[in-house]
Amino acid sequence: MSTGKGLLWTGRILSIVFVLFMIMDGVMKLVLPPSVVEGSAKMGYASSTLPGIGVALLLCTLLYLIPKTRILGGLLLTGYLGGAVASQVRVGATAFELAFPILFAVVLWASLWIVEPRLRALLPVKSN
Repeated sequence: MSTGKGLLWTGRILSIVFVLFMIMDGVMKLVLPPSVVEGSAKMGYASSTLPGIGVALLLCTLLYLIPKTRILGGLLLTGYLGGAVASQVRVGATAFELAFPILFAVVLWASLWIVEPRLRALLPVKSN
């Protein structure tokens, strides 16, 4: 299955936006600015857990960036985002706060499906 140039660039741009956000999120968990520590505390996470979460996020993002491990990275990042959704549900977050990680998961899989021929072969979209 081939992808047109326009669609391929759309997938690449979505992927870049996603990766930049994940890198920013991971780095913020390592740097620990007060806003991140406070927000995490409201979610029930001690500041001592944030560096480990940040390292895990950055490693998963690195796997996503490597073409041979892109699908594995996507699966692991889906787990990370699922944990974010579960955390939001647990604290009774607003609809926007709940939708945010879901939206990023959709962007992740849309970009992955567009740029990854192995995934398109596994999950073809048929039109009738």
